Amino acid sequence: MAKTLKRAAAFTALGKALMSGARGGPSLSARLSALPRMLKATAKGQYDGGMRVALMAAATAYVISPIDVVPEMFLWVFGLIDDAVMVTWLAGTVLSETERFLEWEKMAKPAVVR
Repeated sequence: MAKTLKRAAAFTALGKALMSGARGGPSLSARLSALPRMLKATAKGQYDGGMRVALMAAATAYVISPIDVVPEMFLWVFGLIDDAVMVTWLAGTVLSETERFLEWEKMAKPAVVR
């Protein structure tokens, strides 16, 4: 059940992120530019996204790896469906995690007083 909730949260985040331009959320370019900073902060242990970053890396490796060709060879439609689900989950997770990271950055950096 927990996996279903996490998957639903990733899909919800994807939908929200795609609609956030109208609501004033972070833009797609802001989210993508946050990825290197998020990876660096995670590697340094400053940001607590280690497991989520690892899962995103594993999903990316699965989609681009030659092992992923096996389902396509034997079960063409189902092989493509597993790719679509994985890419959708990955997109939703990246968008959700980058939004979370951007919020963390705002809270972590003290405001500059002039």
